[in-house]
Amino acid sequence: MESTTTCDQNEPSIKTKGVREQAKRRILNAASTLFAEGGVAALSVRAIAEQAKVSTIGIYSHFKGKQGILDALYIEGYGMVYDTMGFDKSNLGPKQILLKGIAGYLQIAQDYEGHYRLIFGENDNQYKPSEEAKASAHRAYKRLVQHTSIILPENADWIERQQTALELWAFVHGYVSLKHHVTGPLISAKQWYDMANDGISTHIDALLKKYQR
Repeated sequence: MESTTTCDQNEPSIKTKGVREQAKRRILNAASTLFAEGGVAALSVRAIAEQAKVSTIGIYSHFKGKQGILDALYIEGYGMVYDTMGFDKSNLGPKQILLKGIAGYLQIAQDYEGHYRLIFGENDNQYKPSEEAKASAHRAYKRLVQHTSIILPENADWIERQQTALELWAFVHGYVSLKHHVTGPLISAKQWYDMANDGISTHIDALLKKYQR
C-alpha cells in the first residue's frame, strides 16, 4: 500500500514537470522564430510571451528574462552543431565523413534559422553569451576541428587543423548566409541544398588533392 501511495503522490509532480518542459519548449521555439524574423530587437519579453502563448511572468519563471532565453538558444544551437558531427564514422571515407557532417549542419541552418543566426553573431552586439554558453561554443568548435582533421596528415599540428577547419566552415557558412539573406525567396530549399552540396564537394576534393588523401 505504501508504494501505491508514494506513486500517487509523485504523479502530479511528474505531470507538472512535463507541462513546464512543454512551456519552455514553446518559449524557445517562439524566440527562435522571432529572432529569425527580426533579430535581437524582435525579442521583447512581451513578444515572446505572445508568440509562445504564455504569460510574461512565465518567461521570467522559466528563463529569468531575455538574457536567459538567448543563452538557452545559444547553448541549444551549438549543441546541435556538436551532435551533428557525432555519427558513426566506421566504413566511411574522409570525403563521406565531411559531407555527412556538413549535411547535418546545413539541415540545422534550414530548420533552426533563428538558432543559427544567433550563434553566428547576428545579434547587433546586443547579446553577450554567458560563460556556460561560451563553453558550449568552444566544445562544438573543438569537435569541428577534430572532424575536419580527417583529411589532414596525422602529424598536422593544431594550427593547421584549425586553419583547415575554419576554411571549410567559412565556405559552408557562405552558402548558408546566401540562403538567409539573398537566395531564400528566389530558389527552393532543394535547389539551394544541391547547389551548396556540389560546391562544398568540389572544395573538399581540392583539399583532399592538396593533402593527397
